[in-house]
Amino acid sequence: MRAAALEAARGWVGTPYRHQASFRGEGADCLGLIRGVWREVIGPEPEVLPPYSPDWAEAGGAETLLMAARRWLIEIDVDAAQPGDVLLFRMRADVPVKHCGILSAVGPPEPRLIHAYWGRSVIESWMGDWWLKKRAVAFTWPERIF
Repeated sequence: MRAAALEAARGWVGTPYRHQASFRGEGADCLGLIRGVWREVIGPEPEVLPPYSPDWAEAGGAETLLMAARRWLIEIDVDAAQPGDVLLFRMRADVPVKHCGILSAVGPPEPRLIHAYWGRSVIESWMGDWWLKKRAVAFTWPERIF
């Protein structure tokens, strides 16, 4: 599943950033990338996503993204994550996890991440100390959901 997820995620590179979108080549945010990879690798999404604002985590304070990930993905130790696994990031210690991406390389020479964020497209980028320190939780994909 990791290899299939990584291959699918690389197909999203270059997709423009669009808040709440999840359409390869047309638009995606970070969660939209994960949703799209799920559809390509596993099948239909297991639940309907409610609309969310760009500041949903700061405004609501609930661990919405983390709880959803725990419902459908398999939690693993963040230091054991391998290429193809999903990483969730906490931008500050006092806020819920808000960003997600797919680990694409652990190194050497460097860890890399496929993700989408405001003002960028879906990219595969170096995951330097700033990102490494913000990793909160890691997940791998289920073989099947039912």
